[in-house]
Amino acid sequence: MTRMVRKQVYIEPRQEAMLKRVAAMRGVSEAELIRRAIDGQIEGGHAGFLPPDADAWEQAYQFMLELRARGPVAGRARTWKREELYGERLGSHGDDSG
Repeated sequence: MTRMVRKQVYIEPRQEAMLKRVAAMRGVSEAELIRRAIDGQIEGGHAGFLPPDADAWEQAYQFMLELRARGPVAGRARTWKREELYGERLGSHGDDSG
């Protein structure tokens, strides 16, 4: 095993939540996810991550086009307004100007 150096960093609560969620989804430790992110930033690439899959992107794009073509779901009206979403987003980052 490679020798490791212990570091302590401070992150925001939202970053901690994302870190835990993504680490669990990928089946790796939070520390491993952080190491991969550091490698990606320093090397300018996506170290430890899968390469882009053009076929998967095309399938996803076609699926989105199909959903758009179907139109709104009958009987399920939207209950929110765009301004409300932006207000929540800005509020969660400590910006009350929204």
